Amino acid sequence: MDKSFSIFLNTYLDAWRNSSLVDLKELISKAYEAREITGGNIDDFGYDESLNGWEQGFNFAKENNAGWDIRVISILPLREDETMAILSATLVIQGERLKTANLFFQTFRKYNQGDWKLVRSYIEAGISLENANDMF
Repeated sequence: MDKSFSIFLNTYLDAWRNSSLVDLKELISKAYEAREITGGNIDDFGYDESLNGWEQGFNFAKENNAGWDIRVISILPLREDETMAILSATLVIQGERLKTANLFFQTFRKYNQGDWKLVRSYIEAGISLENANDMF
């Protein structure tokens, strides 16, 4: 795996775990595109809508003194300049993990300057942890 990607992914995950919208938005491409599936409903969105969603999630975490349990399931090099990270994420409130998690398939691209940005996501939201504990 590209060492620069490992460094970038740690920075990205730190921004997420710290609920830092200021830091996270610098790591997302303005051309970002995503698809989220929640309860069978499909929602396609881009950069601005993504930032709005992150802001809501981060505010909820801060208001509830919650932390993020983010797990790296797999890293897959797709092309010379693209890598996918498969992540699971759930909130931990007062020491208790929520009963559901979101599964993220996130594609990152390395640009000419050598910096990485999140360019695409496919998200399965609200997956029950009861049946998926071995995976998450």
